[in-house]
Amino acid sequence: MANFPVRPRIGFLASHNGTNMRVIVAAMRAGALDADPAVLISNNAGSTAIAWAGENNVPWVHLSAKVTGSDEAADAAIAETLKSHGADLIVLAGYMRKLGPATLKAYHRRILNVHPALLPKFGGQGMYGAFVHEAVLKAGERETGATIHIVDGEYDHGPVVMQAAVPVEPGDTAQTLAARVQAREQTLYPDVLKKIIAGEIDLDRLA
Repeated sequence: MANFPVRPRIGFLASHNGTNMRVIVAAMRAGALDADPAVLISNNAGSTAIAWAGENNVPWVHLSAKVTGSDEAADAAIAETLKSHGADLIVLAGYMRKLGPATLKAYHRRILNVHPALLPKFGGQGMYGAFVHEAVLKAGERETGATIHIVDGEYDHGPVVMQAAVPVEPGDTAQTLAARVQAREQTLYPDVLKKIIAGEIDLDRLA
């Protein structure tokens, strides 16, 4: 059974807007999610995620290979920063870099990502954002959705935690489909975290 503190601390990694981070932190502060934000790490110094974190009293750190000197150093710094801020569980909220072995080892089966499709469909390297929705439409799919999965060393590969379906409507564009999928992500992510914290989902037992 995965053991977490009574009120775990959640670390976030985001590259751009960090939209799901904002929704999750809002749920924490509204009392709907029994957790606290630990820290935001962004590889993009100009990200609006950093600006939002600064305005909303969420500690943040800018870390990238450019800042630290190498991918290996950035990986080590990310793992150490998460540990030093007491993070128990990690949420990727639009983080556009592949995590390194130090971070994956430090938070084995404790890192979650959301993918804007029903994995294993439309996943893998290069499949992100509009590329995913365009591929869904090109394939003539009648249904897509959002997937929360555990992060491992491969893109969009780790065990699925939970999925939510979203219908593909006639006349959809990548933009209209993206908007509906993102709206579903914003209810799915907090719900998954709530179930993990309550012990209803055991990350260690997912295949």
